[in-house]
Amino acid sequence: MYKTRHPQDAIVAVAAPPEHNRGTTMLRPLLASLHIAAAVAILPATANAQSYPSKPVRIIVPAAAGGTSDIVARLLAMKLQESMGKPFIVEYKAGAGTNLGSDYVAKAAPDGYTLLLNGISMATSQVLYPDLPYNPLKDLTPIIEAAAMSNVITVNPQLPVHNLKELIALAKKNPGKYNYGSPGFGSSASLSGQLLEMKTGAKLTHVAYQGNAQATNDHLAGLLEVGFVNLPVALPFVKSGKLRPLAVTSSTRSSLLPDVPTVAEALNIDYELTGWFGLLAPAGTPGDIIAKLHKASAQALADPSSRETIMNAGAEVVGGSSADFARTLRVDTERLTELVKQSGASVNK
Repeated sequence: MYKTRHPQDAIVAVAAPPEHNRGTTMLRPLLASLHIAAAVAILPATANAQSYPSKPVRIIVPAAAGGTSDIVARLLAMKLQESMGKPFIVEYKAGAGTNLGSDYVAKAAPDGYTLLLNGISMATSQVLYPDLPYNPLKDLTPIIEAAAMSNVITVNPQLPVHNLKELIALAKKNPGKYNYGSPGFGSSASLSGQLLEMKTGAKLTHVAYQGNAQATNDHLAGLLEVGFVNLPVALPFVKSGKLRPLAVTSSTRSSLLPDVPTVAEALNIDYELTGWFGLLAPAGTPGDIIAKLHKASAQALADPSSRETIMNAGAEVVGGSSADFARTLRVDTERLTELVKQSGASVNK
């Protein structure tokens, strides 16, 4: 018995005839056809990698325009278009806590021409939406974790509180009276609020939107007294005095708001929640295309102008390997699923 290695590591076994058997002559065409088949099987993937992209690529943002995911997506689209020579177009498909757009990409052709820029909300999708039509861990392939950022707990200046202790005391005195908004259940904003409620016993009312922009507008107008706003979005309003910052949700203070304490500092409790955004593709996308996208994205994020843009927006570049991003998604899915269960949060509330 001797063996021919198939390109996908399968073994094709052919019975070896005796050295002088006349059947040897008949066997040669079969072996030749096996080698030809193996060579042909290798060609499509190689050709995909060499020719990709040959047409415009869409980056789906599953939230309304104007939020942090929009900032990151547009930056990546611009840099990838420059380096890969084809248009990268940002499109918005908001709804269902970012699941509408995520499901759209999960079901798209796995050819590298429909990508997803989504964030931490994917980590809680399955626990918040029991009938979720896709599995974030199985139906999407992580490419790269682009950026991470904290939220800022803010109040509209009309609310007479000047630090986080005062807000917690007011919320405990008036359970459910004060509202905060988020881009949807499972977003870093909603998770930040749920974690604060669970750690302090204060009760706020969560209002889910389809994106950061409308939630921020209502917060500025005073319709939402409290905000858990992504730092890049909150920063200009904090600097202009239109929102009053009380604390940041990360484990360390932000260099952009050095005078604003962390929640852990302000309340002397164990508290940390950092949001992230990354680029993904439908499961089944050829590995060579994923590798090409990762390389181009890593180079884009390493560019000093990109790092400056993201830092000035209040976030930090993450980068790392595709495996690193997959690990982040898996770990946060486990950690935050438990948080949601303990808090009793539900899309029906």
